[in-house]
Amino acid sequence: MVSAAERVAAGVDPELPMLTLADLGVIRDVREDADTVVVTITPTYSGCPAMDEIRADLRRALTGYRSVEVRTVLAPAWTTDWISEAGRAKLAAAGISPPGPAPRRAPGPVPLNLGLPRTGVACPQCGNPESELISAFSATACRELRRCPSCREPFEHVKEI
Repeated sequence: MVSAAERVAAGVDPELPMLTLADLGVIRDVREDADTVVVTITPTYSGCPAMDEIRADLRRALTGYRSVEVRTVLAPAWTTDWISEAGRAKLAAAGISPPGPAPRRAPGPVPLNLGLPRTGVACPQCGNPESELISAFSATACRELRRCPSCREPFEHVKEI
């Protein structure tokens, strides 16, 4: 029989369906006893529009338990560093540039940075180490649209958060 933790880990992200929730690193805890399951997750950001769908998917995956509770915790805040190595490889295989290391910040409010966009984002198609920013936002707020100057292919990049 598949455990509740295995069912939860196998759930997919609705915005990046090549990633499981385990790959994405949003699962904080799964507690199971007899016929009750409590799942604790951390959204990729507090206003993530996919959270309702993720909660519903988790409840469907845990059908058969008398009680299923999905809790959301915001601290510590999720970071792209929580994406697994397998998840990063799946992003690249899907043509999406995975994030680099997240910026290190002191605890407290996150400063607004209006500086120039990050350079050195490699093309997932041809491997060229540089790309140009087309748009700071793509299909979701956590991705940007870039283009490779070598192969000229556009691609998405998951921003470092």
